Amino acid sequence: MLKHTLIHPEINAILARAGHHSKVLIADGNYPAATKKGPHATVISMNLMPGCITVVQALRAVLSAVPVDEVNTMGIPAEDPYAKFGEPPVWGEFRTAVSESGLRLPLQPILKWDFYRAVESADHVLTIQTGDQALWANVLLTLGCRTA
Repeated sequence: MLKHTLIHPEINAILARAGHHSKVLIADGNYPAATKKGPHATVISMNLMPGCITVVQALRAVLSAVPVDEVNTMGIPAEDPYAKFGEPPVWGEFRTAVSESGLRLPLQPILKWDFYRAVESADHVLTIQTGDQALWANVLLTLGCRTA
């Protein structure tokens, strides 16, 4: 019986095999998950319907299960029309989820095209594709290692 809140069997199996520096993407419903992924990555579709599940829900579940060293979001290029609105509201929800998990990690944006390159690395092991409709709601986690 699992003690953490993540109960999806395939996601648990992938995370159990992942090691230090492995990357896990939790993607919003707009992310091109079929084409922007690493060569060893598995895509798990959790996009039941628009808005369900959200990236924050998936983030909370994953954070309950694995150690994390780094949390990156897809940064908005200055020339993008959305940039004039400032930081996306969902990023505040990401910070809250990270903090509530007991981690003291900053949310570090990586500009959009560099974010795609980071996801396409050989270290990318998992994408959880959600139905989240929030804009710029992609989170790339770099896994840590278990300590005593």
